[in-house]
Amino acid sequence: MRFAAASTVGVFAVSSLAACSDDSDDAMEVDRLTSAAKLARRDAENAKAAIALLPDRSGALTTISTQRREHADALEAEIARAAGTYADGSTPTSTGRPSPETTKPAPPPDLPTLRGHLTESQRNAAELARSLSGYRAGLCASIGAACGTHVVVLLP
Repeated sequence: MRFAAASTVGVFAVSSLAACSDDSDDAMEVDRLTSAAKLARRDAENAKAAIALLPDRSGALTTISTQRREHADALEAEIARAAGTYADGSTPTSTGRPSPETTKPAPPPDLPTLRGHLTESQRNAAELARSLSGYRAGLCASIGAACGTHVVVLLP
């Protein structure tokens, strides 16, 4: 009888710890996805701004800006999906996008700076892809590949 009671308590304790671990891991993954989404928004805005300095590269820069914005949207959709629903049954409504700031915008980046940012984003996405699993890993791998293509093919 004591063994059965102890076993029941043990199973409950292990289940509770596993549940906490999963929630904690998911929260860490969401934080890392949020960071990747911020990099994607930064790259999209930088590519768009760089058109003013590099009008001859406007086609490539527009493609980069559009695709990096799509990356941010996909990451934010996964972040919202991971957030699930609240106790009252409602779902999160925030897009996670930063609120517009009233500070003076940064000057458009030059080509080496833009390449550097895209390379940073590629490495970040590759690291995420290696450490995540399932859809999130695939999403990050795809984003990393796209950033690599941006640097090597669109901005040689």
